[in-house]
Amino acid sequence: MGESMGNLRRTHMCGSLRIENEGQEVVLMGWVQKRRNLGSLIFVDLRDTSGIAQVVFDSNISEETFNKAETIRSEFVLAIRGKVYKRQSINKELPTGDIEVFVEELKILDEAETPPIYIKDNDDVAEAMRLKYRYLDLRKPSMQSNLKMRHKAAKLVREFLDENYFVEVETPMLTKPTPEGARDYVVPSRVNPGKFYALPQSPQLFKQLLMVSGMERYYQIVKCFRDEDLRANRQPEFTQIDIEMSFVDIEDVLAINEKLIYKIFKELKGVEISLPIDRMTYDEAMNRFGSDKPDLRFGFEIKCLSEIVEDSEFKVFSDAVKNGGDVRAINVNGYGDEFTRKNISQLEDFVKTYGAKGLAWIKITDEGITSPIAKFLKEEELNGIIEKMEAQKGDLILIVADKASVVFASLGSLRVEVARRLNLINNDEYKLVWITEFPLFEYDEEEDRYVAKHHPFTHPIDEDIELLETAPEKVRAKAYDIVINGDEIGGGSIRINNSQLQERMFKALGFTMDEAWDKFGFLLEAFKYGAPPHGGIAYGFDRLIMLLTGSDNIRDVVAFPKTQSATCLLTNAPTILTETQLKEVHVSTTVNE
Repeated sequence: MGESMGNLRRTHMCGSLRIENEGQEVVLMGWVQKRRNLGSLIFVDLRDTSGIAQVVFDSNISEETFNKAETIRSEFVLAIRGKVYKRQSINKELPTGDIEVFVEELKILDEAETPPIYIKDNDDVAEAMRLKYRYLDLRKPSMQSNLKMRHKAAKLVREFLDENYFVEVETPMLTKPTPEGARDYVVPSRVNPGKFYALPQSPQLFKQLLMVSGMERYYQIVKCFRDEDLRANRQPEFTQIDIEMSFVDIEDVLAINEKLIYKIFKELKGVEISLPIDRMTYDEAMNRFGSDKPDLRFGFEIKCLSEIVEDSEFKVFSDAVKNGGDVRAINVNGYGDEFTRKNISQLEDFVKTYGAKGLAWIKITDEGITSPIAKFLKEEELNGIIEKMEAQKGDLILIVADKASVVFASLGSLRVEVARRLNLINNDEYKLVWITEFPLFEYDEEEDRYVAKHHPFTHPIDEDIELLETAPEKVRAKAYDIVINGDEIGGGSIRINNSQLQERMFKALGFTMDEAWDKFGFLLEAFKYGAPPHGGIAYGFDRLIMLLTGSDNIRDVVAFPKTQSATCLLTNAPTILTETQLKEVHVSTTVNE
């Protein structure tokens, strides 16, 4: 049974003690990280959120305290009073390694069973166990450090936006279902039988209404919800830094956000980002890197070979071009000798996961050209490829032929995979780029219609508005993403701010006006009463913290995350409701228990 603290009141944090504290009497409180019994001395590493201090129980100081200390085990919760001394053997691994505390009084505030997971970093415990015992996992210094970084980032963002006249406004969590690209989480209404709320996928409509209301500069650090099939670094609930401004165009939004990004990196990482941040159009990003979120920390850029091989007798190439597709390649400059045929076969399996049917290759060696496709190519075609790829001895050309979307997806991912295998990715380097001029629409083959690339409220580039009805595939958007090291950290757009253009947009998306008014009527109604030009951006806060902490797992920067199947192993949510609970909200279920 645990003791009370009595008259002990904490004077110092464990990790704060230094040689300057020598001779002082201190009271520390925390958990037992490690215990070593050396006979007449017991050493305990005492841990709190600030770090570890070594405390020593000496039978010559107090036999009663020493005897009590013999019962201590890992993760017991202690309060100790003692005097700080200089350590005989200094531990340079610890910030507190110059000192130790000889204990005069001990209170065991609570005992602990043997934990099911180790409370130490890099413990190699299965993630399922870490999530089940998350309160123990969060005791680890690395996890606490991540949450502290999250706190510091949120505080810094709030300070910056406050200094720039933004006002934080909360928007509703129980709202109306709207089509924004993912399924809504829905909540049944008890007092409105048969009706449902939706949890917001983003505050998009409300922040636009705040601009109509004259707020002018709004922000919110806000939870958003999307009921979608989860990938490795997705969560069903996630956090955005949501920002909106009135009387602005693209340049205004990008300028203030560059200052925010600069401040975040300077104050939290000690890194000075070069301003202005580089820009790249969507078309350029796709053509050079096969992705609208390119990683610019290494080369291996994509080049088009279609013109060189469009009439080739090698049908894999020529048929791809004839069928409206592409033949494109990357050059693994200088690293050809690193890849055996077995390695290249592994790369072929890799691109097949992106829909590619195969991977052609050409290696330039001291003996000449090595390639399984060389015999099918004319000399001028082979030379043309080598010239276009600027290939030299020691290079490896990797080629994909297919429809454009498959070529971009497979080669865009392949250049990253190759760089990863060659250990060329420097995690201490930060390459930032704005991607601009996104297509306003993208074609959804399943629905056989155009859908909004971002959302239905994105403003077309002015000179492209006349193409809305005649050539929607050519219309560019006033949209922009900030990409850092191959991750989209934030994205936004200038919004449509008049009813006529918004109606044309809905028609281009295949909505009837009745459907548009049913789904978005409250916004369209608001636009009748004078809406300012406005635009904004939303940052994926969880992704930003991953970047700042160097983590590659989103669950490491969220206090209580869900699994990839959207379950909480700690609380066992979601759960089955009783018949009484279901009746109260007028819901019945056909799922067998």
